Amino acid sequence: MTHQNSLRALLIAGALMSAPVALAHPGHTESGLLSGFAHPFMGLDHLIVMLAVGLWAARLGSKAVFTVPAAFVGTMILGCLLVVAGLGVPFVEQGIVLSVIFLGLVLAAASRFSTPICSALVAAFAFFHGAAHGVEMPMDVHGSMYVAGFAAASIVLHFVGIVLSKALSIIVSPTHNQWVTRIAGGVIAVTGLSMAIA
Repeated sequence: MTHQNSLRALLIAGALMSAPVALAHPGHTESGLLSGFAHPFMGLDHLIVMLAVGLWAARLGSKAVFTVPAAFVGTMILGCLLVVAGLGVPFVEQGIVLSVIFLGLVLAAASRFSTPICSALVAAFAFFHGAAHGVEMPMDVHGSMYVAGFAAASIVLHFVGIVLSKALSIIVSPTHNQWVTRIAGGVIAVTGLSMAIA
């Protein structure tokens, strides 16, 4: 799959996940979708990680542009559903903070692993993000619309990270692009560390 096809597939997935906005009836269904969509934007930790996953996927290139974000979103949904079903997940906040630090470090170090390993790594952290979404889901919303909402928002944020990386490749030289991404990773890692000690 080419970079262009991968980006197109990710964009289409985001559009499909967002489609219920136009079809939602007033009331719980609509509020569930909008509440879910807003949730990833309400926490700095969630927001940073979603963007960082997109940046890392773009840096990895090839199939990783699609598979790494897809692994994150899929496992995040699973984590949410399991929590809603009654599974207790320990150390959720710690797992989320660790995800910020980890993604910052891999960006700062320009780390490259095989696509399956990268997908597995982001999926492990995505489980904690999904668990947090499940714990914080309002009781009076439509559950499936809430899940669709935060999944769509996550896809959008992943896509923004990918586009930022691609835009930097056009604006500056590949060497400078790599250093900008590494500096951004350092800032993300430091932010995660500050969250850990706060």
